[in-house]
Amino acid sequence: MSEKKPYYITTAIAYTSGKPHIGNVYEIVLADAIARYKKMEGYDVHFQTGTDEHGQKVEQRAQEQGKTPKEFVDEIATVVKKQFDVMNVQYDRFIRTTDPDHEKQVQKIFKKFYDQGDIYKGEYEGMYCEEDEAFFTASQLTEDGCCPVCHGKVKPMKEETYFFRMSKYANRLMKYIEDHPNFIQPESRKNEIVNNFLKPGLQDLSVSRTSFKWGIPVEFDPKHVIYVWIDALSNYITGLGYDVDGNHGSLFKKYWPADLHLIGKDIVRFHTIYWPIMLMALDLPLPKQVFGHPWLMVGESKMSKSLGNVIYADDMVNVFGVDAMRYIFLHEMPFAQDGHITYDLILERINSDLANNMGNLVNRTISMQNKYFNGMVANPRNDEELDVEFKETILSKVAEVKEKMEELKVQDALDVILELFSRCNKYIDETMPWVLAKDGEKIGRLATVLYNLLESIRIGGILLRPFLPETSEKILASLNTQQITFESCNVFGQLETDIQVVEQPEILFQRLNEKEVAKQIDEINAKYVQEEKKKAIPKKPMVEMDDFNKLDLRVAKVLTCQRHPDADRLFVLTADLGNGDVRQIVSGLAESYMPGQVIGKRVVVIANLKPVTIRGVESRGMLLAGKEEGRIGLVEVNGLEPGTIIS
Repeated sequence: MSEKKPYYITTAIAYTSGKPHIGNVYEIVLADAIARYKKMEGYDVHFQTGTDEHGQKVEQRAQEQGKTPKEFVDEIATVVKKQFDVMNVQYDRFIRTTDPDHEKQVQKIFKKFYDQGDIYKGEYEGMYCEEDEAFFTASQLTEDGCCPVCHGKVKPMKEETYFFRMSKYANRLMKYIEDHPNFIQPESRKNEIVNNFLKPGLQDLSVSRTSFKWGIPVEFDPKHVIYVWIDALSNYITGLGYDVDGNHGSLFKKYWPADLHLIGKDIVRFHTIYWPIMLMALDLPLPKQVFGHPWLMVGESKMSKSLGNVIYADDMVNVFGVDAMRYIFLHEMPFAQDGHITYDLILERINSDLANNMGNLVNRTISMQNKYFNGMVANPRNDEELDVEFKETILSKVAEVKEKMEELKVQDALDVILELFSRCNKYIDETMPWVLAKDGEKIGRLATVLYNLLESIRIGGILLRPFLPETSEKILASLNTQQITFESCNVFGQLETDIQVVEQPEILFQRLNEKEVAKQIDEINAKYVQEEKKKAIPKKPMVEMDDFNKLDLRVAKVLTCQRHPDADRLFVLTADLGNGDVRQIVSGLAESYMPGQVIGKRVVVIANLKPVTIRGVESRGMLLAGKEEGRIGLVEVNGLEPGTIIS
């Protein structure tokens, strides 16, 4: 038996700033489907994904939560893996850019670039976007002066940095792209890269930072950390055991160059300019293909927490099931255009394509085999003219799936499989087995018709394996067949005879009730609304005990309260802090209280706050209060006398 041909596929690694939404998870499911298909074809597949864990945003968010950056990314990496795993994704390595083997090689790569003159120290001055952690020139900004990636605000910034000499390799990269027309796919992405970036001329690239510390330090200049371009992109080789000194691991020797880098269309530039140039500088072969897939949109909008249309994979699986969501991800994404999903569309697809077309076909065919033949499979070969066309159609679908997958047109491949099941349903209408069953002389014809259906379902079940693996397994198990190889789909009639199908076929997909699904979705949305409210509470930096001890917090009794003469939302009140200390305090309570509701309350006052004048009235202190959804609530104490110290 000949040795299997290696096939290496990667996804972009997820940034550990938070829980990934389905727009991020889609890419991993797509890669998983391609990887499973290649395995089914007989390739020795290695599939790598992972997390990008360094950077300013991670450092900031860890600080906001009172955690170290490593503690923060450890938690988020676990969340990311859960979102991948819940979609039944089978990766071979989940790499993290905090993995020691990766960090060590990134430092060595940076040093190699520096030693051979590809990197030099300089100073970067430009407009900086904190959200994307990137500098932009004035010409790269949007018309209203915002970040071209996230459309957020940018600010001028100057920073010492190391630069990579991109221009040194630009002509070599252009020639490579010209000589390898399939290197960048789809074609539209290639045109964008060549016309918008390469032809105008490449600028040298900033590859280190000094404004934050959470990153891999430059060994020979530790105030610098290695920036994302070298850090994150190198994962594709470090994850295989690449070593700068040439002591490569067996996986690198076997699988590099990558057959496919599968990435989002928004990061094609980094993978088809920066990454190939770095590989050239390392004297390594370039990946065979970079495919920039489109975005998965909710309605007409890209998923965004600010838009309130973020959807998570684990929630969707809880409502619709794993394979149903794999189907939605893979079927609703065209080859080169953005895909659009709504809850109505998900319901329609599951009920129509999966429950009615596929599920009903399998259920009623096996039910008829049990009803008419006690489940035993026979093939008298009592064929008629329409059977010839039917078999040819089924086999043509196998060839079409191969053709579509060769071009990575996963959506089209799924459509072809659905067409196979639709043709089976039409064949039932054409042959009418229930009519044949009434005529004792046509028992052979009935057995043949049901055999042809079962064989077609077997072929369809095998073709489904990369896309809907659990459903494929259920279909093949219901037939009790051992003929489950991809090669067995090339010739019609491989289903064994004298086997017995299962007595009670499992329902593959239940029809969904719109009201029940809407209720579940509402509950999920309500959960995230509450979570976002909690996140919206501003977090202040940690303080030392000495800072807290500077506050003089005391119990006070409100003696009088009246409205401020020049401000409707303010009260002017007097408060007794004990020992004859009566203060006048201005407080913004008028939105939620009447003056009479405040008088007599025992409250907490910051007694050592410097006096201020508010709208012409002096205020000597501040009352502790909270605010939620516009409603203000005073902090009250019971059983403590005015003047009692709060500590």
